[in-house]
Amino acid sequence: MKLNVDVLRYLSKDDFRVLTAVEMGMRNHEIVPAELIDRIASLKHGGTYKVLKNLLKHKLLHHDSSKYDGFRLTYLGYDFLAIKTMVNRGVFMAVGRQIGVGKESDIFEVAKEDGTILAIKLHRLGRVSFRAVKSKRDYLQHRTSYSWLYLSRLAAIKEFAFMKALEEHGFPVPNAVDCNRHCVVMSLVQGYPLVQVKQLQNPDMVFERIVGLVVRLAEHGLIHCDFNEFNIMIDDDEKVTMIDFPQMVSVDHRNAQMYFDRDVECVFKFFSKRFNLSFQESPDDIDGSEVDTDESGRPRFSSIEKGPGSLDKELAASGFTKKDQEDMEKYTEGGIETDAGCSDEESEGGGHSSDSEFNGSSIGGVDSLQLQDQEEQTLNCDGEGRVEANQQNSEVGQSQTSGPETQDVGDEEEDNQTMDNNDAELTKRLRKQNRRVMASVRGGRKTVASRNSYKDKGGKSSHNSKMQKQLSGW
Repeated sequence: MKLNVDVLRYLSKDDFRVLTAVEMGMRNHEIVPAELIDRIASLKHGGTYKVLKNLLKHKLLHHDSSKYDGFRLTYLGYDFLAIKTMVNRGVFMAVGRQIGVGKESDIFEVAKEDGTILAIKLHRLGRVSFRAVKSKRDYLQHRTSYSWLYLSRLAAIKEFAFMKALEEHGFPVPNAVDCNRHCVVMSLVQGYPLVQVKQLQNPDMVFERIVGLVVRLAEHGLIHCDFNEFNIMIDDDEKVTMIDFPQMVSVDHRNAQMYFDRDVECVFKFFSKRFNLSFQESPDDIDGSEVDTDESGRPRFSSIEKGPGSLDKELAASGFTKKDQEDMEKYTEGGIETDAGCSDEESEGGGHSSDSEFNGSSIGGVDSLQLQDQEEQTLNCDGEGRVEANQQNSEVGQSQTSGPETQDVGDEEEDNQTMDNNDAELTKRLRKQNRRVMASVRGGRKTVASRNSYKDKGGKSSHNSKMQKQLSGW
């Protein structure tokens, strides 16, 4: 949606109050009812419906009556709320032309009161070109329900945090100024995207500098995950600047090596095609970082050593959680201690027990399988207890028996009886469990026949009953 800030100057306080009320209602409503908006806005002289009509005219809200009558914010309305907040803070005073557009964001020029030009990035997740956000990005983490506005806000917060931390550690990134809702204000990079550059004076030096940035990020515990010619800015002095950070992950991520190799491959592929660079000789030193390389000169992910002050811990990057940090601290302090009562054989076989526990937890989501396993375990335990009790009774009754042969025969018969009882109980419980499953599938309702089945409308049964009555009367 095109950002037309001319409408912004004509909006009143009541308009922004109603927009804020819709935003607050969208925290727990997909579509906010008009009555709730009126209650949250609580305008002094009323007129909420008139304000809603004005906001609909400027496409700041969307009216939806598919499920029930209500309203929701559009990206333009969300833009106006963020811009109004930034203007009230004094971050900038004017919005200029659009200087960039991507699959998940728009970038505009903004001007401060003293004339300094900044850049504002508006995240717009949910476009047709990039809607696989839930599978491609991990903004949601453990959440299941989401809206595009909320995802855009999460992406902006992550990007601002990464940009601030990388700037403090001396990485060539834009200067992060402020963040609100789904927009990030940063310094304007004086340069061009690398994809627009056709010729370089020193392509070898630029290439080594860019690959060195990938390695240096990994040494700080981060992987860019989208490091290509579209997200690398270069100026007239061939100074490199990185942009676009919301998708960064930790080097402890399960797919970290794949992301790292993909970033390196993008750089190698672009420079080989655009500037005809050959990578037969592998450099020993890439931008001051000593890493092992393969035959083609690509740095190996396994040879990169993570530094002590890693940014993935500081920023809680994806792939490195607090639980992982606690586990790492346990292992570094001395590992998990075995119980004092365990024998040597149990301590040596601890790996097998942990594997069995892991396998049990991995199938814990399947309720039927877990219930059957638990029932079989309880039945086996009951069977063993009964067998032991029968064995004790047989030992007590040895004096009453005439010989060892009769005692053995009695024990075998008792064992067979207990096994039969166990099998009977097992089949009984399994049948009961199957009945419960079928009842839950049917929704707990019993199948009730139709009323017409109880009514006999002149059929054979009614004719036979009439004949029986007549015979009994005779």
